[in-house]
Amino acid sequence: MSQPTGSDPRLEARNKRLALICGGIFVGMVGAAFAAVPLYQAFCQATGFAGTARRAFAPPSTISARTVTVAFDTNVRGLAWTFTPNVPSQVAHLGESKLAFFKVTNTSDAPLTGRAVYNVTPASAGYFFSKLECFCFKNQTLAPHQTAEFPVVYYVDPRFGLDDDTRAVSEITLSYTFFPAPKPKAAG
Repeated sequence: MSQPTGSDPRLEARNKRLALICGGIFVGMVGAAFAAVPLYQAFCQATGFAGTARRAFAPPSTISARTVTVAFDTNVRGLAWTFTPNVPSQVAHLGESKLAFFKVTNTSDAPLTGRAVYNVTPASAGYFFSKLECFCFKNQTLAPHQTAEFPVVYYVDPRFGLDDDTRAVSEITLSYTFFPAPKPKAAG
């Protein structure tokens, strides 16, 4: 019994279709991997998931009589910087825009660029904590031995006092950590 010498056109068509499907799945998976981090960050900022403060563009129109203490925590990892809040905490009425300043000093003999990441605790408060302006939205470069003050404009949504998970919370901690900023990729 002999094997046919020609190829089956139906088998070739199925193999090509299978190869295209596998290639499409591969491209989709690679695209999903690259999109995962920015999509997750956008999701966290939109929902306050995992204690991520939301970015806002306007303060609420109502201010509550209820107050909450906002404590500030500052940390530095991998940079020769000192980083402190000008005040350790502020008392804020729910819905009231507040301004806080943070002092950062580059203690090295070289210019350094850092980026701050932030978190809000308790995590249930993240949905209600919004920033109108923050140094954490972009990289910060300090010259050798330079000191700078960075502002944050924020508010706690008045609905914070009505939510079952946050009604009894009297203190929120806004925590920042400065890390070295990723180096830009060289064009090439």
